[in-house]
Amino acid sequence: MLLTLVLFFGAAVLIYLSCEYFVNGVEWVGYRLNIAETATGTILAAFGTALPESVVTFVAVFFGATAAERDIGVGSALGGPLALSTLAYSVVGLTLLGSRHLKVKRKEALAVDCRRLSRDQGWFLCIFLCKLGLGLVVFPGKHWFGFLFLAAYAVYVWKELQRDGDHHEAEELEPLKLRPRDPAPALFWAALQTLAALAVIFLASRSFVAQLTTIGPWLGMSPQLTALLFSPIATEMPETMNAIIWVRQGKERLALCNISGAMMIQATVPTACGLFGTPWLFTRPVILAGAITAIAVAALFLMFRGGKVTGKQLTWSSLLYLVFAGLLLLR
Repeated sequence: MLLTLVLFFGAAVLIYLSCEYFVNGVEWVGYRLNIAETATGTILAAFGTALPESVVTFVAVFFGATAAERDIGVGSALGGPLALSTLAYSVVGLTLLGSRHLKVKRKEALAVDCRRLSRDQGWFLCIFLCKLGLGLVVFPGKHWFGFLFLAAYAVYVWKELQRDGDHHEAEELEPLKLRPRDPAPALFWAALQTLAALAVIFLASRSFVAQLTTIGPWLGMSPQLTALLFSPIATEMPETMNAIIWVRQGKERLALCNISGAMMIQATVPTACGLFGTPWLFTRPVILAGAITAIAVAALFLMFRGGKVTGKQLTWSSLLYLVFAGLLLLR
């Protein structure tokens, strides 16, 4: 167990350090490709950091030897959006409240486009409710809906690339860590650093999840319960770490765009995998996770629609995850 705990915390530290290289590299990639700052967060960064949880679902669904293993993949597909809509936003809120240790200046309101974030939450909620509804019914040809979810994500990406937004300026970016003395590193070096950091994040995330499978039984919890309750926290760690790093740099807009973009991936790509490889029928704990996620996203939609959001408001989202965990453990 001592070795497990060392690997557990070691993987968490490695994920954080790798994320610093990742966000630094992906900003330069966005600059070189002339992609708007918000699209860099919603597409480039979100796609990279959402890979760990998407792979967990893909492997469990298509390579699971038993129905229980495939069910874990379905649970992961629902647990990811739950962790993002509650814990990830709450971490951003806590960071924004200000900390001398994190070197973050306390802010009353976020300098973000609340209207755009509200629209993203509404778009996610519509797709997520369809995803949830399909898990409650049985009918022939359900797996064909997987293509619709992939198409929905393709439309989202296209719309993000078409939107106007602020573009990165080279003077505003920190030097590329791989070439700190180069004032304008080439796309090759930025992409190389980003992909290398992403590979380390992927391996460290897999190690993090693997340790959870040991810690869960040690705490007397079943594999399914461990996967639904703890695995999403582990697989969503890259997005959360990215958010902390960007908030420390005063780029809360990128932090929130990264989370909303990752949520959109979680609502579509893992769902398509589940529809293609499983009956896509939900058990009661999975339905509970879906209901809590829908409530959290609806609250975020209304919050952003108000036009002004503070760090304190975002911290309340973690209470919904605690409610979910409490109900699940009581069951």
